[in-house]
Amino acid sequence: MAAFLNNKRSSLLISIFAGFIAILVAGGAAWFYWPQIAKYITPPEKPDHLTLTPARFTDLDGWQSDNMQPALVAFQRSCERMLKRANDKDIGPDPRMGTVAQWRPACETALAIDTQTIRSEDLRTYFQTFFNPYRAGNNNDPVGLFTGYYEPELRGSLTRHDAYQTPLYLKPDDMIDIDLGAFRDELKGQKAVGRLTGSKLVPYFNRSEIEAGALSNRELELVWVDDAVDAFFLQIQGSGRIVLDDGSILKVGYAGTNGQAYFAIGRELIKRGALTPKTVSLQTIRQWLHDNPDQAEDVMNMNASYVFFRQLPGDPDAGPLGAQGVPLETERSLAVDRRFHAMGVPIWLETRDAMNVDRNFHQLMIAQDTGGAIRGPVRGDIFFGPGEKAALHAGHMNRQGQTYLLLPRSISIADSATNRQDKN
Repeated sequence: MAAFLNNKRSSLLISIFAGFIAILVAGGAAWFYWPQIAKYITPPEKPDHLTLTPARFTDLDGWQSDNMQPALVAFQRSCERMLKRANDKDIGPDPRMGTVAQWRPACETALAIDTQTIRSEDLRTYFQTFFNPYRAGNNNDPVGLFTGYYEPELRGSLTRHDAYQTPLYLKPDDMIDIDLGAFRDELKGQKAVGRLTGSKLVPYFNRSEIEAGALSNRELELVWVDDAVDAFFLQIQGSGRIVLDDGSILKVGYAGTNGQAYFAIGRELIKRGALTPKTVSLQTIRQWLHDNPDQAEDVMNMNASYVFFRQLPGDPDAGPLGAQGVPLETERSLAVDRRFHAMGVPIWLETRDAMNVDRNFHQLMIAQDTGGAIRGPVRGDIFFGPGEKAALHAGHMNRQGQTYLLLPRSISIADSATNRQDKN
């Protein structure tokens, strides 16, 4: 009997131990496969979506004190461009922004205004007469990131010699821009860039491949510059002035991108301990690259995105041409995400000053440009103009803020948390 009880006790202990091991194994397996399991039980993040909430001009902090003449100059340029299109055309990808016909009365009136003589209070009356403000949100979250850019000035030559060894490339003719929305409705507004190898479409060359010579000997060199780091930052800015070795000025602007993902190399320098979140800026990144030439190329190549240029016509002293094809206005032109915003729309911006976080930067901007790093409905890049002061402000501009879109009164958008881009 005792032997029987001992055997039963042993069997029970073995069963308990085996069960415990099974739990550990199962738990370990669950832990190991958790990333695969989690994606089925974790709600997916909401895709970016521009929500527009009706507001009043009294909601716009600083509206009464802004000097709007420079903004009107920028808006007039946008209107001239906009009114060249047919009346029934939407002004942008989102039908809620309206048609050219709906913008025509406001634009024609703006073009008749003398920017030199109009008083600020009369200009405010103009905007309040023709427009209604709408607070922008990303799924109703009104807070977004606002950065800055400027017009760089580089030294260059039309021929390769001496210090001029870094090319700025024209857009290659084998680069294929693909509108993914043409294949699937849910991909509307998304694009890809590739090239053909035989009958197969593959991603276009990344920065590392281009720097290694993937585009050499194809007569794509627009100009040669004397500083690879400056050329890198010119691609981030998108346009600039090249002072040629004969003293003349060549203005260059954005012609396209290779479609590769943009990577902010400042993150890598923070990760390496070379910079800190408080010290990272355009100036400190540039200085580090110049001070560490043995590592600079590898770090820059981490940003696979590569920008191609074209020669810009017109007055060398005018602002660079933005994505809308009009000269940019210092501290009044705003780069936005064209998946959500239309070029030419006045946008009231409320953020903080680049150099003094305690000072407001509240003023009227015009959406006139875009950029590869400008992603999201509440995301903007302020054009600070040319020169070193502009570079300093652009390098330090990294602030939270919010925006209000000014849309013609003939456009009516309901106050709804779910107002969609496919509805007027």
